Amino acid sequence: MSTFAISAAKFVLPGATMQGGYLTIEDGKFAGWTAEKPACEVVEYPGAIVGPGLVDTHIHGFHNHATTDCNPAAIDDASVALAKSGTTTWLPTTFTESVEDIGRACAAIAQADEGRSEDYVGAHIGGIFLEGPFFTTAHVGAQNPKFLIDPTVEVFDGWQEQAGGRIVKSALAAEKDGALEYIAALDARGVVTAIGHSDATYDEAIAAVNAGASCFVHTYNGQRGLHHRDPGVTGCAMTTPETYAEIICDGKHVVPAAIKALVDAKGWQHTVLITDCLICGGMPEGEYVSGGMPVVMTGGLCYVKAEDGSTGTIAGSVLTLAKGVKNMVDWQIVTAEQAIRMATEVAARSAKIDHVCGSIKPGRAADLTIFNADMTLAATYVSGTLAE
Repeated sequence: MSTFAISAAKFVLPGATMQGGYLTIEDGKFAGWTAEKPACEVVEYPGAIVGPGLVDTHIHGFHNHATTDCNPAAIDDASVALAKSGTTTWLPTTFTESVEDIGRACAAIAQADEGRSEDYVGAHIGGIFLEGPFFTTAHVGAQNPKFLIDPTVEVFDGWQEQAGGRIVKSALAAEKDGALEYIAALDARGVVTAIGHSDATYDEAIAAVNAGASCFVHTYNGQRGLHHRDPGVTGCAMTTPETYAEIICDGKHVVPAAIKALVDAKGWQHTVLITDCLICGGMPEGEYVSGGMPVVMTGGLCYVKAEDGSTGTIAGSVLTLAKGVKNMVDWQIVTAEQAIRMATEVAARSAKIDHVCGSIKPGRAADLTIFNADMTLAATYVSGTLAE
């Protein structure tokens, strides 16, 4: 591959955001930033801000493909479409299904990851996120209640074997029987446990954090909320400074004022921008099947379709992470630099995959998301190749 450099107005680098200059890419990897123009081809992005490739740590599908389709080709097609939309690394996220079906989904994701050639231009699979099936019926949301079970390490080990060791994050309700033992066991193995779809009290949630849980699933949504005499799961997320809190940044699941309240309490350094996007992301409005359940996409949201044909619970978003970054800036909650970091380095740290993605560092795959001055998406590069 050729050597070239990118010129832009700003570069979000690990230590600081640099003004102007050039970022050199050699054979698909970052070489480094310099103020002086290098002796190679230069690609100009006037007025743009260049950040690491976006990292979506909670996403169920895209481009009419679900992570639970058990189809490696579908995972690859979704990855290509995601790269074109600004996301260069994702954690394909499962649903609450049968133990056997979750295992098959893990195996298919692993097969897709293993089968990629060097010239493949699609979002990298940074690992697998198991959203379920260890949840409570009180906040089941769009998860299928008939497959809810208590957490056991033995079940997890079976999935991890089918995934080829790719599971990096597992969600559960903190109040479930066996939750603390499960959290401690996965923490010892370096796997992130996240509290979600939970009706836990504050005391139950903090016990889970003390056992090793380090993340909160789509904060506010699917959890016992904040009350001044019952802080609940949301209160625990806001008051544990070293944990990470996911937030769906579409302005529909959580209104901007509530997002600001979370960021003000948590700090942007521990707030993770996610999409929780479903199969219908990047698709027109209509009816789809997500996690084995019928859903309807309308008005920029996805809803569970009730038996009478009406729309019920919000099922998930159709957001792209690049649009989520722009939203955070447009709502004046954080700066452009902070929003980019929340969707890259903060996201990668929250899933313990920051050793391979989330930052522009020499020797790493040259994954970049480039934003225009108005924070619309300008371009995406995957391993130094323009996604188009």
